[in-house]
Order: sequence, then C-alpha cells, then structure tokens
Amino acid sequence: MGILGWIVLGLIAGAIAKLILPGRQGGGWIMTLILGIVGALLGGWIGSMLFNVGIEEFWSLETWLVAIGGSIVVLLIWGLLTKNRGRTQA
Repeated sequence: MGILGWIVLGLIAGAIAKLILPGRQGGGWIMTLILGIVGALLGGWIGSMLFNVGIEEFWSLETWLVAIGGSIVVLLIWGLLTKNRGRTQA
C-alpha cells in the first residue's frame, strides 16, 4: 500500500477512533484526523513487531484493526497531554 493509501486509512481510522472514544481532546476534528494518520502508522508498526500484522493490504480486516487500535492509543495519549491546556490556574 502506498503513502496515499496510508493517509486515507489513517483519516478513516482517526474518524472511527473519535467515534469510539468521544471526548474533548484538544485540537478538534482536523487534529483528530492527523492523529489518526499517526495512529495508523503506529498501529501498523506495533502490529508488525508484536503480531506480524502490518498495514500492507488496504482491504484487510487486520489492517483496519491495527490502524484503529493505534489511532485510539494516540488519541488517548493526546487527550492526556492536552487535558489541562484549556484551564486557567487560579
């Protein structure tokens, strides 16, 4: 799968991860989609290292599961990092 396929996969995986993990992560939908691309690549890398499942085939169920799983992990980390940014300290 080429870089364009990875981007499309990441965008869709990020949107699905946002539906699975709703909340107030900083950055809105645009940042969520960018994090989805990063998460899909991270999920593919971890999947290939641990389970020998990468993101080579666009229409493979395993590809989608590791991409969505990676996107959820990245969204969770991003949510923890940006949790206190909008609040003012008294």
